[in-house]
Parts: sequence; C-alpha cells; structure tokens
Amino acid sequence: MPPTLASLVHHSALKLGVLAGRDRLETPVRWAHVSELPDPVPWMDGGELLLTTALQIDAEDPAAAHGYVRRLVRAGVVGLGFAVGVNYEQVPGALVEAAEAEGLPLLEVPRRTPFIAITKAVSAAIAADQYRAVTAGFEAQRELTRAALSPEGPAALLARLAAHLDGWAALYDASGAVVAAAPDWAARRAARLGADAGRLREKPAPATAVVGSGADDGDEGGDRVELQSLGSGRRARGVLAVGTGAPLGTAERYAVQSAIALLTLTTERSRALQDAEQRLGAAVLHMLLAGEPEHARTVAGELYGTLLDAPFRVLVAEAVTPAEGSEGAVPDDPLGALADAVDTAASRGAEAVLAVPEGARLVVLAPDGGAAVAACAGVLGVAVGLSAPTGPAGAAAAHRQAEQALSVARRRGRALVEHEDVAAGSVLPLLADDAVRAFADGMLRALRQHDETGRGDLVRSLHAWLSRHGQWDAAAADLGVHRHTLRYRMRRVEEILGRSLDDPDVRMELWLALKATSPSGGGNV
Repeated sequence: MPPTLASLVHHSALKLGVLAGRDRLETPVRWAHVSELPDPVPWMDGGELLLTTALQIDAEDPAAAHGYVRRLVRAGVVGLGFAVGVNYEQVPGALVEAAEAEGLPLLEVPRRTPFIAITKAVSAAIAADQYRAVTAGFEAQRELTRAALSPEGPAALLARLAAHLDGWAALYDASGAVVAAAPDWAARRAARLGADAGRLREKPAPATAVVGSGADDGDEGGDRVELQSLGSGRRARGVLAVGTGAPLGTAERYAVQSAIALLTLTTERSRALQDAEQRLGAAVLHMLLAGEPEHARTVAGELYGTLLDAPFRVLVAEAVTPAEGSEGAVPDDPLGALADAVDTAASRGAEAVLAVPEGARLVVLAPDGGAAVAACAGVLGVAVGLSAPTGPAGAAAAHRQAEQALSVARRRGRALVEHEDVAAGSVLPLLADDAVRAFADGMLRALRQHDETGRGDLVRSLHAWLSRHGQWDAAAADLGVHRHTLRYRMRRVEEILGRSLDDPDVRMELWLALKATSPSGGGNV
C-alpha cells in the first residue's frame, strides 16, 4: 500500500499532530512538497501533502485562510502540514477552521521535525511500496513460468494467474473459442465475451480492450475485464481475458504481462523456435535492465546462461540513411540483416548471443571479443553503439553506454562507435548538436533579453562566476565590479530563471548552455 496521512501521523519520528480532517487520514499520499507561495496550485499535480510555514500567508485572517485552503482542495492536495515555531508559534485558529470546513486534513509539524524528514518518509514509503509490487510481480512470474511448463500448460497458468489477481482468467484460441478458464465458473462469463475477443483478434497484436461483464449474473456481480491479444504478427493468435473487481495494480500488471508472454510462447508453436527464443531473450534483457540479474539467470536457464557467465557487450543499433558515396547495396531490412549477421557469426564461433528488437532498434548482448561483436560493423544502413565490457549486474549501465555511443555514431555519420571512444574524448564537441543548441538558447533566453534592456550584464557575469567555481572575489575581479554587485547579479539570475545556483545540476546545465552558445566554445559570451 502507498503511504497515507495516517501512516505519517503514526510515524514515531515525525511527531505530527492532527488538527483537522481526522476522518480523511487514510487518503494515499503521492508526494510531499514544500511551498511558501500564497497560491502553489500551478505547481501541484494532485495527491500531495503540502508543507508550509505560512511565510507569505496571513494565516490568521479568516478570508485569506479559507481562500488558501479552498485553492489547495480544488487542486487535489490531500493534506496540509503546518510548521509551528517558525513564523507562528501555533497553528492559527482561522486556518484550522478553514481546513475543517473544507475537509482538508491539517497536520501540525513541530519545530524539531524538519520538512525534509517528512519528504524522506514519504519517498521511502513510496519506494518500499514499489519494491513490494516489483517483488510480487517477479514471484508471480516464477510461479506462472512453472505452471506454463507443467503438464496442464495453459490451464495451470490461468489458475495461478486468477489466484494472483483475486479474479478470473480465460484463454481464447484463434477462432474465438474459450480454450480454458479459471476458476471453472469463469467459463460461462468468458463465453459471453466471445464477440469482444473476436473484434480484438482483427487488430494487429498486441492490442488491448477493457469491457464490463457479469452485471446480469445474479450472484456474480459486475467486474472489470481486460482483453489482451496474444501474438506478434499482423493477426492475433489468441486472446487472454482477465476479470477483476478493480483496475490492476502494479504487481497484478506484472503478473498479467508475464502471463501474456508465456501464453504467447505457448500459442505460437507454429512459429520458428527463433521467435520463441527472442521473446524469452526480451524477458531476460528487461530483467537485466531492471537490475534483476539473478532473475534473468533463472529465466535464461541453459539457453542464454553461458552468455551471462563471462563479460559481454551491449549493442544498440538503428537503421540510418547511408552516407552519400557509400559502396555496396543497403538491405531492405538493415536491422534484420544485422541480426542475421550477428547470429551467423555467433553460430560459427559457437557463441551464445541475445538479440532483441526494441521498436525501431535492435539490442544485442554478445560475448566481449567474440565474432558476433566483430560482425556488427559489416552491415550497411545501420548505426551501432557499443558498450564497454560488463557483467549481468552492470547491464543497465552498459545499455545506457551503448545508447550514448549510438547517438554519437548517428551525429557523426559513423557505422559504429564504442563507448570507450566517447568517454576518452571531450564533451564539448557534442554541444554542436542542434538540439543541444536549442536547449541552451531556451535556457539563456530570459537572461539575454534582460541584458538587452541595458539593466545589467547577467550572462557575462554568470559565465565569470561559473568559470571561477563560484569564487566571488576572483569572478568580480575578472568583471571589474565589486563582489556585492556580482552577488546581486547572481540573485537576479536565480529570480529570472526560477532555479537555484546552489544546485550543482543547475550550474552544470548553465555552464554547458554557455559553452554551447559561445562562438568559440567558451570564449566571450
């Protein structure tokens, strides 16, 4: 379960008190946000616990307090945390009355409880909830896999899936007939959805539809039914139906997706074994990228197991338009040709490889130093990014390395770029990218417009301050101004941009923006 206001109130370290809205403490909290704005609504997304000291609010004025609370409620804020001992020694009665009138839970935050402790508690609870969901999803995946491999096959899988969902599940074949259902009583309910399943089969897989069923079953109340097509071709080879009393949560969604993958493997027996291996490889790849190497090893078994026992490289490829003057014919399907070349080289070298199409890309895991990696540079019409050697635990980082290398390969018109080549060079040549320049121009536009009015020299001052690593005296000397003048200018930069220069990410982005828009790559700006 996600964190609630009640769980925060019961958190022994926070010492929160409830002043209003006690009957709504079971409301889930999506995030905790700090704001001293009199109207923070434009920055709210709904579901937040808002924390404030009322620095800019006349919380003792009934009209102001009611207006403030009413705005929060309309924005979907689920609770208000008010810190006492800062601007007010106690929560003003007008604010308490307003919160009670609007039904907004009002929590008193003692002075000894910093806001960051509350935001950390919310973040930790959300992370724990997500971890439980992912763990439950992987556990369901293991159980469904064992069921799919049992003698009962799809019937056993549906029984386990229905138990995980606390609902029912049914499988339709390509003709629309119900192949299996669990529990047994679900067969009658599934039969009434044959027409809906038929319409879904006419769409390219994968396709999804949500329908209602069971409202006229007497003692079997209405439920929510999701239909998921099975297959990877132009026409679905089957349909999975799952019925539940409420929308699927994260863990339940993992279970359904696992069932879809397993049933797809089962129902597409007429396809080549390579297709089945590819889907299993996708599951292994996704687990590796999700930071679950042990789960990946379990699923891979002997099929890809040897690949995960030694250093491998991650390769990401995209089809591109060849450079003018390139020799040789470009294949109709460059990524398919690359996959074939990798597979052929791996077969000749007795190597285990994993190749997974990802939309318009092909992701390959191949042994470091093997023939499959060497074959990547021999196909026209593709750009390839290659990671550094890694193991299962570093697969996600290696995937990012390959994507970065691919981006450089496309930008420079090269067939293959290794991440080592990118890491060994300077980042400054990469700033010539049009998208980077557009980002930089947008980031600095407000400062340049300010300077054009003749009211200051903010861009040059920012460049001097950043180049001196925030040293006021040195930067002021470079500019020929007093350090107090420079401090004022930096405050104006923060006000105009709405961002804090204390944030190292902000300083980095501003420095790169200055470098990207400088004619000399870092000279006069």
